[in-house]
Amino acid sequence: MSASVAIRQGAPDDSDGIEALYPDAFPDEDLLPVVRKLLDMPSGVLSLVAVEDGVLVGHVIFTDCGLSDAEARLALLGPLGVASARQGQGIGSALVRDGRERLRQAGITHVFVLGDPAYYARFGFAPETGVATPFELPVSWRDAWQSLALAAAARPPRGTLSVPEPWSDPALWAP
Repeated sequence: MSASVAIRQGAPDDSDGIEALYPDAFPDEDLLPVVRKLLDMPSGVLSLVAVEDGVLVGHVIFTDCGLSDAEARLALLGPLGVASARQGQGIGSALVRDGRERLRQAGITHVFVLGDPAYYARFGFAPETGVATPFELPVSWRDAWQSLALAAAARPPRGTLSVPEPWSDPALWAP
């Protein structure tokens, strides 16, 4: 990643850059509806942007979540997007690492992600078996459901992930 890329908390005036980023990063998916809903939530969302020379080149969202039957401080990572021309340059990694540290400092004990195991393993994510997704995943996606403990002494959570309304669409959990 270039030293001129800065990671910072997202702000309302980043909306135009975010609106342009996701269609570029994911031309075959329409992630903007869930991104908009998440960013409109009054609390419980950590939005980080990567900016270079005033241009937004990356974005990630971490959403506060819970467990269906227990008190827990958990977060869901996603979506994570990097401008197509800047992919493979460490921007996504920097966003995830920065977010992971901010969440740890805020007392979040575990982060979950539904994503490419080869990519997220570099941050310490591993397949998750103790916490179920809100909707059943296809068998081929089971290894894509992963978690990362942020606190060394954190007990492994058990149950079903409880997500806020923007994540309650079953289509977001299916091919």
